[in-house]
Amino acid sequence: MAIKDRKLDHINLSLKKNVEFKNKKTGLGDVNFGGVDLVYKTLPEIDKEKVKCGTKFMGKDFSAPIMVAAITGGVKKAKKINRDIATACEKVGIGMGLGSQRAMLEKPELVDTYKVRKYAPNIFLAGNIGVAQASSYSTLEIEHALETIEADALAVHVNAAHEAIQPEGTTDFSKGIKTISRLAKNLSYPIIVKEVGSGVSYEVAEKLAKTDIKAIDVGGAGGTSWTGIEYLRTKKKKHTFWDYGIPTAVSVLEVRKAFEGEIIATGGIRSGLDVVKACVLGADLCGVALPVLKAQHRGGTKAVEKYLENLIDEIKTGMFLLGAKRFSDLKKKKYVLLGTTKEWIEQRKFK
Repeated sequence: MAIKDRKLDHINLSLKKNVEFKNKKTGLGDVNFGGVDLVYKTLPEIDKEKVKCGTKFMGKDFSAPIMVAAITGGVKKAKKINRDIATACEKVGIGMGLGSQRAMLEKPELVDTYKVRKYAPNIFLAGNIGVAQASSYSTLEIEHALETIEADALAVHVNAAHEAIQPEGTTDFSKGIKTISRLAKNLSYPIIVKEVGSGVSYEVAEKLAKTDIKAIDVGGAGGTSWTGIEYLRTKKKKHTFWDYGIPTAVSVLEVRKAFEGEIIATGGIRSGLDVVKACVLGADLCGVALPVLKAQHRGGTKAVEKYLENLIDEIKTGMFLLGAKRFSDLKKKKYVLLGTTKEWIEQRKFK
């Protein structure tokens, strides 16, 4: 199947079917952010109206510790989706990631589906390439692809579980660290290593910490299941790996133990409280994708703006209830782990 047809399948299935994790990993219960409680400050001793949740990520200003995670590109329908979202991100003052640029590298005529900079001149914008595919492209080719869309950084997505289930998947990950090291060393753009829904472990983060990458997006289990989407595409009845992966909350804790760079928590972020929890655990930023795609489908730029504004208001409420006047204050707040999340961390016994 052609890349553009596969990408169209991904968009349509995400909008029409339930593509999220089924087994409690969305935070319903004691897994993922449902397994994290924060210590409520009964007397916050601050004014909620003066709470500031702005932050910096890779040197760029964000009005809140959120960005729209990579969604799409490389198919006609993606053009309006990306432009609507970029326009909303510019208005609200947050960053955005684009979908894999493999399509435009193979077919330059598709570049227009990724070009959003004129709609969002000031936001942090991340380009995107899969690690399995990046090994086939020269550093110069990838550099040019980033220049073309006027990106600020490159997200190298790592998606072994997704590729393993996808009928057209590329499953040769033997050059993963080597490819990431090459790009981090030779590109003029900072590198984010990004999982897409199965999480990053302590051991992998430890290896990545030895490269020149600047950030890790844990892309944990709990939000959109890309293995689930591929099961739906192929209409298979057995969904063995639908819920496979490391929950996002756990992955943030694992990665923070091994990696001193910036961390993005993506995967099941569905409320401002989830954002606050992730940042207390050690994330510097949170990514959200599926709810934004649905908002864009429902009402274009205005609906995305409204969704993001509501999310930011929830973040401020969450901070207020912890007595956190600034984003940096969240790093000092206490958390309690429950159930499966607590058991996971206790059994892992990090160094």
